[in-house]
Amino acid sequence: MAPLMLEYKPHCSEVLERLASLYAGQAGERIFATLRVPSPALAAFAEAHPAGPCECPDPIERADFWDRLCRERAAVEDDSLPAAYLSELDQGLYGGLLGGQVRFLCGAVPGWISSMVPPLLTDWSQLDALRLDESHPWWQRYLEQLQLFAARAAGRWGVSHFIIVDSLNFVIELLGATQTYLSLDEHPEQVRRAIDLGYELNVRVHEAFFEAVGLFQGGTFSNYGQWLPGRIVSESLDPFHLTSVACFEQWGREPAERILGHFDGGVVHIHANGRHLLKAAATLRGLRLLELMDDTGLPPTFDVLEKLKSVTGQVPLSCPASFAPFVERLERHTLPGGVLYHVAGVPDADTANRLMEKVRAYKNDQ
Repeated sequence: MAPLMLEYKPHCSEVLERLASLYAGQAGERIFATLRVPSPALAAFAEAHPAGPCECPDPIERADFWDRLCRERAAVEDDSLPAAYLSELDQGLYGGLLGGQVRFLCGAVPGWISSMVPPLLTDWSQLDALRLDESHPWWQRYLEQLQLFAARAAGRWGVSHFIIVDSLNFVIELLGATQTYLSLDEHPEQVRRAIDLGYELNVRVHEAFFEAVGLFQGGTFSNYGQWLPGRIVSESLDPFHLTSVACFEQWGREPAERILGHFDGGVVHIHANGRHLLKAAATLRGLRLLELMDDTGLPPTFDVLEKLKSVTGQVPLSCPASFAPFVERLERHTLPGGVLYHVAGVPDADTANRLMEKVRAYKNDQ
């Protein structure tokens, strides 16, 4: 891979080479890590933006925030790549494009302003009236923010892909969760038509993303995987976490594989309450990375990683970890390989950089 530079990641070329080996299946014995150190940008954001409902954010202010956050991490020599996440154009964008009332929330994730919409439909008879109108103000807002971020990021940081809202995620935006699950039995044909509409909408949204943002060294910036080769999307199986594997196979596999196949594959995240889906999710055509997430009341992923990895096989994984347990297992040489660890609580950049020397030298030979 030719040498290159991002202003906010001086050793970008080395990171890309390491990540490319992970996603090519050539790093089964090695480990990878993003290391989170204290952030003045996040602290300032939390002070200025109390948790709770908020107004629609100014895109320029959001670009300023990401520039500060990415710039301050330039001294950390880990496997992360600096990239903004368009959280305010996250889930609310899809419903907003179809006429929904977009609502914003601070505090769910540090540094994020997220978006949602109340259900768009009161019953299935209203489905046929829904269609994407590219003259809609939210479509124009979306394109303008993409262009703004792409211009602001150029040569400094990247713009991450953001979540796909298709399949039952999209139906839930239309009807709400309870009516969606009931409709699987009571109105299956309408559900299938809604899934098709969600597919068409998502393809257009994410084609526009790649048209505006483009690729970096032939790949896509990712809040989960940092960078993956090709046009990679971020898929969610969240509604199926509350269903059986059989329900996922009936309703979830085909929509996920369809949109992953339209692009060059995708990242899929699994919450702790969806671990029963891991074996099925690991066999999705087009899967490039499984992001394993934690939930309150269930064992942390890091504590049961070997068991989960025995289910997922050779699929590249990423998962959260805390500083002290990560260091302890690194020293004991008991960290499973082929995993990108997101390590929180690292005291400072100097500690992170010393730790990364051990991460880069690590080889699991057990």
